[in-house]
Amino acid sequence: MAYETLQIEDRGAVRVIRVNRPEVLNALNAAVLRDLAHAIDQVAQQPHGTGSVRGVVITGVGDKAFIAGADIAAMAELGESDALVFASQGHALGEMIAALHVPVIAAVGGFALGGGCEIALSCDFIYASDRARFGQPEVKLGVIPGFGGTQRLLRRVGKARALEMCLTGEVIDAHEAYRIGLVNRIVAHELIETDPVGGKPRRMTTEPVVKVAVSTLEGIAAMGPLAVAAAKQVIHRGAELPLEAANQIEIEGFAALFTTEDQSEGMRAFLDKRDAKFEGR
Repeated sequence: MAYETLQIEDRGAVRVIRVNRPEVLNALNAAVLRDLAHAIDQVAQQPHGTGSVRGVVITGVGDKAFIAGADIAAMAELGESDALVFASQGHALGEMIAALHVPVIAAVGGFALGGGCEIALSCDFIYASDRARFGQPEVKLGVIPGFGGTQRLLRRVGKARALEMCLTGEVIDAHEAYRIGLVNRIVAHELIETDPVGGKPRRMTTEPVVKVAVSTLEGIAAMGPLAVAAAKQVIHRGAELPLEAANQIEIEGFAALFTTEDQSEGMRAFLDKRDAKFEGR
């Protein structure tokens, strides 16, 4: 399907979703939220088995911005009821991304501010170019984060750091984001690789952070898809519960996988010293 605001590319089992509004630094508006929700739902409807999408990368077109935030020109015209709808749409999208049965990586090559930082926070991992910048600067506009920024940021970096970012509107670089646990991995904006024709080193500036994110997801795609989905679900659910209750969710999730063909295949393959062929059943 063609989208008004997105570019979609499949790289094997990995789907790359790019927000395509570079003229406004990929800012979020109602159309972007609608298109992203539809694109994520398309993945959610796919089965776990061979031939399906096994991982998603969310990124932005161009190297200036992942998503620079919400479209302020559109937001400035909202009333309270419209703002309630807009924030609810952003939250619903974040929940869809977090609940997806396959892993999702935000590949941040530039600014991830406001709603852009919140979309990244809804992903399982955040990989950042060394030129990336993160922030929740909504207080500078007289509002607060509305797409989950106060709560997802709190859970990722802790109360004190979340308060500091949300109250000051501070924009931090990739290295500080990594230090506080907001980012999982930093990727050089320019990578050196060997030219396959001439054999000489060459600089690669075309989305190195996307390439690394895709590589990670390709590795995960070789694992048991039902196990990957279960691990993601158990971790997300358990994060909000007391340890005893969270451990019980893990026990039940572990036991449930012993009813699957993937569990039998994975353990047989290990004992036979061969690669497992998982079917998502």
